[in-house]
Amino acid sequence: MAKAKQATVEDKLIALYKLQTIDTQIDNIKILRGELPLEVQDLEDEIAGLQTRVSNINEEISNFDSSIKEKEAMITDSKALIKKYDEQLKNIRNNREFDSLNKEIEFQNLEIELAEKRIKEAKSSIVGKMDVISSAKTRLEERQEDLQTKNSELESIISETQKDEEKLSKESATAEKVIDERLLNAYKRLRGSVRNGLAVVPVLRDACGGCFNTVPPQRQMDIAARKKVTVCEHCGRVLVDKVMAGIEE
Repeated sequence: MAKAKQATVEDKLIALYKLQTIDTQIDNIKILRGELPLEVQDLEDEIAGLQTRVSNINEEISNFDSSIKEKEAMITDSKALIKKYDEQLKNIRNNREFDSLNKEIEFQNLEIELAEKRIKEAKSSIVGKMDVISSAKTRLEERQEDLQTKNSELESIISETQKDEEKLSKESATAEKVIDERLLNAYKRLRGSVRNGLAVVPVLRDACGGCFNTVPPQRQMDIAARKKVTVCEHCGRVLVDKVMAGIEE
C-alpha cells in the first residue's frame, strides 16, 4: 500500500494562506451582521430582567393583598370581641370586671386602628407598585417589539449568507487538515490578537502586509523559497511571498 505523501512546508504555507483568505471571508460575512448579534443579546437580557421585575412586583402585590385580607379578618374578629365585651358589661358585678372588660375593648379598638392603618399603607403600596409595573410592562412591550425587528434583520442577513458561510467553513476545515497542530494553534492565537484577524500576510513592496515594516532582502529570499515558516520580526505575522498570494505589483 502506497504511503501517504507527507505535507511539505510549502504545502503547509499554501494551506495556511488559503485558510487565512477563507477566514477573512467568514469575518467579512460576520461584519455584515454588524452589531446586530450583540444588540439582540442585549435586548434578550433586558427583556429577561424586565420579566423578572414584573414577576417580583406581582408577587409583592399578591403579598400585600394577602396582608390586607388578614388585617380585615382581624378587624372582623376584634369587632366581634368588642360586641361580646359590650354585652358582658351589662352584667358586671364589680369594678374589677368593669375595668378588665374596658381594657379588653380598648385593646381591640387599638388593634382595629392598627389594622386599618396597615391596610391603608398596603393599599397605597399597591397603587405605587401598579404604577411601576405599568411602566415596566410598557417598556417590556417596546423591547419585545425591538427584539422582533432586530431578529428579523439578523435572520434576513443570516439566510442570505448562510450557504456561503457553510461552504467556507467546510473549506476552512479542509485547509486545517494540511497544517500541523502546533502551527494551526499558533495561527489561531495570532488571529485573535492582531488587527482584522490577519495572521498570514504577503510581503508587499518589501514590507510586511500587516504592520508595513520593512522586510530585509535575505528574509524575503527565505520567504520566496518556501522552505520554512517565516514570521515578521515586528508583529509576529506569518509572511508569504506575493506569488503565493496571487498578487501582482
